[in-house]
Amino acid sequence: MATQNISLSLEQRDCYQEIANVAMGQAADRLARLLDAYILLPVPKVSLMEFSDLHMAIADCLSDENIFTVCQGFAGSGISGEVLLFFNDVSFDELANLLGYQHNEDEAVKHELVLDAASVLTGSCLQGFGDQLAIRFIQSPPIIITNDNQNDTVIKKNSTLWKKTLTIAFNYSLEQLSIDCDVLLIFSESSVAQLHKKIDYLLD
Repeated sequence: MATQNISLSLEQRDCYQEIANVAMGQAADRLARLLDAYILLPVPKVSLMEFSDLHMAIADCLSDENIFTVCQGFAGSGISGEVLLFFNDVSFDELANLLGYQHNEDEAVKHELVLDAASVLTGSCLQGFGDQLAIRFIQSPPIIITNDNQNDTVIKKNSTLWKKTLTIAFNYSLEQLSIDCDVLLIFSESSVAQLHKKIDYLLD
């Protein structure tokens, strides 16, 4: 059952942001070593998002053929959600080179590259976040969202149940490379109370 009347105090928001900031820094360091590239990270943004706004954001991305949208579910310690990754105008030659692929123009290879990159980004993100809250997240395989399969996502399946969701937004950008990815970490409405307990414990 969804949690009603979700709220987010300024202290909680700051704590989430600090945890996310540390996690993203750790993830960026791991990725930089793996990809041998410098990764730019802005300060993450923590907010309560109306579910209707989330749907609109996804719809806008699906309407843009230059954006690959990937989702990957996660769960652990009574907390669940989904990570959305928006790959913006990716240079597949550069991405293939970083991941050790023999690149060609085949669409299936592009999809494989995006999914492999998404797994690396999501894994680093969730590990960094979970480590600080003593949570071990289990992840589902990533999928590229299309107009045909969007009903399979956690977000779409809960469209009539959730009103608001806790989100953490940030961006991975590789310096001097045409690879840019916006990331939206989305926690299910029913997970927020459990998350708040962990945050409040840190604040005490």
